[in-house]
Amino acid sequence: MTAEGHGRGTDIAELILVRHGESTGNVAAAQAYGDGADEITIGLRDADVPLSETGLEQARSLGRRWAKEDPDLLPTVVWSSPYLRAIQTAEVALEVAGIDLPVMVDERLRDRELGVLDLLTLKGVQARYPGEAARRAWLGKFYHRPPGGESYPDLIARVRSFIRDLERESGNGRTLVVCHDAVVLCVRYVCERLSESSVLDIGQRTPVRNVSLTRLQHTGGTNWSLLSFNDVAHLELSEAPVTEHAGDSDA
Repeated sequence: MTAEGHGRGTDIAELILVRHGESTGNVAAAQAYGDGADEITIGLRDADVPLSETGLEQARSLGRRWAKEDPDLLPTVVWSSPYLRAIQTAEVALEVAGIDLPVMVDERLRDRELGVLDLLTLKGVQARYPGEAARRAWLGKFYHRPPGGESYPDLIARVRSFIRDLERESGNGRTLVVCHDAVVLCVRYVCERLSESSVLDIGQRTPVRNVSLTRLQHTGGTNWSLLSFNDVAHLELSEAPVTEHAGDSDA
C-alpha cells in the first residue's frame, strides 16, 4: 500500500519520525569495522534483518514512554518501512503502549539501496572497487550513486513523493513514520528545505540514534517546522542503551 492509496480522510498536522531499533545488521557492521574486515556478515537480505535483543528493548522503552504520554501527543496513523526491523519496532512499541493502530507499509520508506557496495565496509569498497571509491570521493556522498544502488537525491525523490501524499491532508492528526536513519535525514531535507551541505552536516554531527523521536509540525501548504530531533529521553530513563550505529557510509 502507499500513502496515496490507503488512509484517505485521515488528517495530518504532525509527523513523528522514529528510526528503527538496533538491528542484528547494526551489530554485525560494528563487528566488521572493529575487526578491520572487508565484508559485513549477516546471512540475510537487508529487508529481512531483524531487531537485536537491544533493539527490542529499545522499542519496548518507546512503548512505555507512550503509555505515559499525553494522548494529544500520540500517533493517530502509523506508516512503516517494509523492512522487518522497522515493522518490528512499530509493532512492539505500539503493543507495549496499548495503542491499537494498524501498521501500514509503504515501500518508499525503505532504506537507501547501496547496490554493489552493499555489505562492504569502507575498507572493502576501497579494496574491491577502487574506481568506485575514487568516484565517490569526487562526486561526494550526496550525489554518488553506487552501481545498482541509489544516491541521496534518488532517496529524496521517493521521500518527497510520500510527503506530498501526506500534505494533501490537513487537520490535527499525528502521523508516525518508522523508518531508517537516511530516511529521517531526507525527510528533514524535504520538509525544512535544507541544502546538501546542511543535511550532511546534521548527519555527521548528530547521527540519528536508534528509536529516536523527531517531530515536524505541518504549518500549511508545503511548510513544516522542526519541533524536536533525535530525542531519546525514553532510553535515557530506562535500562535500554542509547545506540547510534551511524549507518549510511556507502558501505
